[in-house]
Amino acid sequence: MKPNPSNSSKITRKKFLNTCGSVLAGGSIAGVSAVLLHKSAKQNRGGVVPKDLQYAEGKPALSPYRLTASFGVADGIEGFELWDDKLIVASPNSICIYNLSGSLLNSFAVGNDVRDIAVDNGLVYLLFPARIEVFNMGGGQVCDWEACSDRSDYCSFAVAAGSVFVTDASNKNICKYSTDGNFERFIQSPNGFVIPSYTFGIACIDGVVYCSNSGRHQVEMFTPDGEYIGFFGQPGAVAGRFCGCCNPVHLARTPTGEIITSEKGTPRISCYGSDGQFRSVLLDHQALGGGNKAYDVKVQGDRLFVAGKNMVSTFQYDKTQAAVGACSGCGVGCPLRG
Repeated sequence: MKPNPSNSSKITRKKFLNTCGSVLAGGSIAGVSAVLLHKSAKQNRGGVVPKDLQYAEGKPALSPYRLTASFGVADGIEGFELWDDKLIVASPNSICIYNLSGSLLNSFAVGNDVRDIAVDNGLVYLLFPARIEVFNMGGGQVCDWEACSDRSDYCSFAVAAGSVFVTDASNKNICKYSTDGNFERFIQSPNGFVIPSYTFGIACIDGVVYCSNSGRHQVEMFTPDGEYIGFFGQPGAVAGRFCGCCNPVHLARTPTGEIITSEKGTPRISCYGSDGQFRSVLLDHQALGGGNKAYDVKVQGDRLFVAGKNMVSTFQYDKTQAAVGACSGCGVGCPLRG
């Protein structure tokens, strides 16, 4: 199916960069001041990270999760989703469906240049630089549509409540479609999206669209109709801030509405409340295995499924580690503890 605008066409592929930029270690980075904005709330100008949530002597606190299992994906991982106790992995030219232990259940061929994957109502949505394709779990194509602009360079997307929200790194906006491919609207940031590299993550959580404005080191919030709600985040290297040239990269949700962020440069995965308040670092770069690329993450109860380095790994919440680690200073009743 084709979207309504008449300028629909494919574009020349740009090289997909996912590790651009240097990490500024220690200290803060000049940028936008910390704030959580709401239409009906006053600005919070504090932006101070509590001591018990900061890195001690430059070293990250012990992660509250321990690695329990992992399996390799020979062809690499472009993205993955967790659905109905299955892991749906997008690899170059194929979709592979695994159980949670890593046993391959099914696979089918797709085109190359997959940039993101989403699963909704048993359908697999694949994002390409200038199109979207939809498949059933058996590999049969249900529908497809081209980008609504001849300059589009799609990065990430989320599917929820009959809508598809796509971030466009070239046009620096969010495109909203219906799930059958009809274009509905562009969503613009009043702050202006600043996207230095392909770090333009998006997630739909409890009726709110969260989007990474990575060049500003923020996560912005919108209604599904595109009305701006506010943002949270500030630059900096300590826990609870976003470092480097462009973070966070990936956004995910917990079953109870918390926001999970994943950063590159010095990779780490953190948890924020739905109000944007920082909770804790869940997995630091040591627990993740190092490197400089961001790790994609999905949540199921008290387990985290993390994709990176051609591996999908399972991390289990550990009460002993949490008591002396990054979660020890967080007094919130946490759904990630199981």
